[in-house]
Amino acid sequence: MRPDEGRVAKVADKPRTKAIVVVGAQWGDEGKGKVVDYLASSFEYTARYAGGHNAGHTVIFDGHRYVLQLIPSGILRPEKKAVIGAGTVVDPAALVTELDNLKKSGIEVRGRLFLSNRAHVIFPYHREMDKAAESARGAAKIGTTSRGIGPAYEDKMARRGIRVCELLDTERFEEKLERVIAEKNAISQATYGHPLETAGLLEQYLELAAHIRGLVVDTGVLLNNALDKGEAVLFEGAQGTMLDIDHGTYPFVTSSNATSGGVATGLGVAPTRLTGVVGVTKAYTTRVGSGPFPTEMPDLDAEAVRERGKEFGAVTGRPRRCGWLDLFELRFAKMLNGIDSLVVTKLDVFDAQREIKVCTGYRYKGQQLSEMPADVETLGQVEPEYKTLPGWQKSTPGIRDVMELPLAARDYLNFISDQLQVEIGMISSGPERDATIVPRGTKLASWL
Repeated sequence: MRPDEGRVAKVADKPRTKAIVVVGAQWGDEGKGKVVDYLASSFEYTARYAGGHNAGHTVIFDGHRYVLQLIPSGILRPEKKAVIGAGTVVDPAALVTELDNLKKSGIEVRGRLFLSNRAHVIFPYHREMDKAAESARGAAKIGTTSRGIGPAYEDKMARRGIRVCELLDTERFEEKLERVIAEKNAISQATYGHPLETAGLLEQYLELAAHIRGLVVDTGVLLNNALDKGEAVLFEGAQGTMLDIDHGTYPFVTSSNATSGGVATGLGVAPTRLTGVVGVTKAYTTRVGSGPFPTEMPDLDAEAVRERGKEFGAVTGRPRRCGWLDLFELRFAKMLNGIDSLVVTKLDVFDAQREIKVCTGYRYKGQQLSEMPADVETLGQVEPEYKTLPGWQKSTPGIRDVMELPLAARDYLNFISDQLQVEIGMISSGPERDATIVPRGTKLASWL
């Protein structure tokens, strides 16, 4: 008998390639675009795993302001590649417009941007139904962007959606579109009393298909092959943890998984390949649209923070609701996402603040809560417990070393870190790319 007979063959373990997820730890708008843009220089690929063109990521450098809605902000780094994954929903018209805008800015993406052949397509009838449904809700409006995101995901789950691979197959696309329109018209007529506007839709989308055909690949294969070759990948989320369809403040949520778990389903990359999670939070809290917001500030305080922080939607221009930092919510986000390193953005917005309140816990009907309420009715009635910290009343933009921050600002950051038991891996004190502090010795610093 051979010495190794009967033994099961083993494959030597390889060191895992750097694969980091960036997630919003609040209700979106935390500044993920700037964070991804900053980190992207250390990664070969940036990959978007969920959402649609309702997400606005703003990046400012060299005096130029770029607002990206669907394309990952890593595309702004020369020679780097970007992926729009299967978990996204794609409006081809919006994508073509975004491509044109980048080209006008001198940024060529051909050969660097890849679109999943499995991503679902948004059509004008999705926008029509989105607006009609939101209008029909009356006082119970969710506050959607009315860009057709939700209805596109509804069609996906109802197994009547049209994917990019079908859009590129002219014969199959025409047949399926005709069938879907007939079904959609019947629904619209029965629900809202009128048919949908669909004239010229086939021709319009065949023309759009010709524009994006060169971008389309199997992005799951692309990313897994990249990781196999040792190429680092940065995964970019959209919206934020509290807008996640399963774990957020339902029904005042988005229509996809904004948490780190969305990487596996939205890109076809196994969870075991991920090597770290970066959570992004503002130094305070904001949310857009309806829904409970426990730490929302009184109008005068909110208005001052909104003006200093320019808290208006990058896509819609809507004013954001502003509130104090909510550590109870951030603990929930840390647990759901497995956050290893926390980025704190917009620290400079508090430069003029004399005192800063921080929510450390919730009470409901006099009882202290240990878990995030699942229902919005309870969450809307919780009483936040606050600790008040002194402000620093000194300017922080331009500071590049954490030890040069005012002592009260460092105390504020240390309080957050101690309460959440997570490192502060990056601090942003302005919208520009270089208005960034990365403390030495952190996990996040080791990923750069």
